[in-house]
Order: sequence, then C-alpha cells, then structure tokens
Amino acid sequence: MSSPDRPWKWFLALSLPLFVLDQITKSIIVAKFADPRLGYVESVPVIDGFFNIVRVHNTGVAFGMFNGTAWANVFFTIVASAALVFITILWRKGTFPTRVGKLAAALLVSGVIGNLTDRLFRGYVVDFLDFILPLYDKIDPRSGGHFPSFNVADSCITVAAVCLFITAFQTPPQPDKDAP
Repeated sequence: MSSPDRPWKWFLALSLPLFVLDQITKSIIVAKFADPRLGYVESVPVIDGFFNIVRVHNTGVAFGMFNGTAWANVFFTIVASAALVFITILWRKGTFPTRVGKLAAALLVSGVIGNLTDRLFRGYVVDFLDFILPLYDKIDPRSGGHFPSFNVADSCITVAAVCLFITAFQTPPQPDKDAP
C-alpha cells in the first residue's frame, strides 16, 4: 500500500471539488430563483417535458420524507454529523480497501457535508434538479411525473450507495508479500 497520507489526498481531491460544486450550484439557485416559501415554485425548462431547474427547500430526507416536520432539520443534522464520524472511523480502520470502496467513502463524505452545510447555514437543503420521468406518476400519482428534486450532494450519496453495493462483490486486494 502507498504512504499513509496518500489515500487522504486522493480522498480530498475528490470530495472537496464535489462539495464546492454542490455549494456553488445551490448558491446560484438561491440567488436566481424565487424563495418557494412565497407560495410558488419557479421552474426553468432545460429539456422541455423532461428536465427543469427549480428551487425547493427540504428539511427532511430522500423523497422529501419528513420535510417540514418540527424537529426534522435538527434530527437530520445530528444523523449527518454521526455519519461523518462513523465514515471517518471506518476509513481509518481500512474498511474501504478497494478503489470502489474509497470512491464510495469520498462521495458519501462530499454529499453528507454538502447537505449538512445547508442545514446548518440555511436551515434547509436546497434541491434544484427536477426530472419528469415516464410512468413515475403511476408510482406517485401526486407527483405529476416529477421525480423528487435533488442536488449535487444527493447525487454523490446515491452514486456512493451504488459503489458500496458493488464493493460487497469485490475481493479486497491482498497485501504484497514482497513489501517490507
């Protein structure tokens, strides 16, 4: 294995730019779109009938679950903080031995910190990517076909989950017997 500090550099080289991209995109949305608390959600079509940019506030979790409930933001701030501590402990213990595992951890941290930053400084998570999916209205009739809006941090967390699933089928690399 490489020097002990190299995995952290790799980790930061991926996590930090994704975190920055997440925060920049959310800041642009907040600056350019009307606050949805005014009673409407502004929508800008990017690909007509398929992809829009919107501004949605979410204090809950995936799919807007628990959004707007009394203690949701506080509860999920605590959960996110605990998750970061847990991921750090697992990283230090070498629980992510494969490249895909390391990628998953880096993406997870970037996504969790991105949404945690929103919760701490805005009091809600900014979601802005709005996709209209064929047949989604059959799954959720109230949606009008709109998949729940999300952001860069949510995308990182989702890709991390897929990567973690893949690592379940990988064999960790064996240490080099000739290494000192």
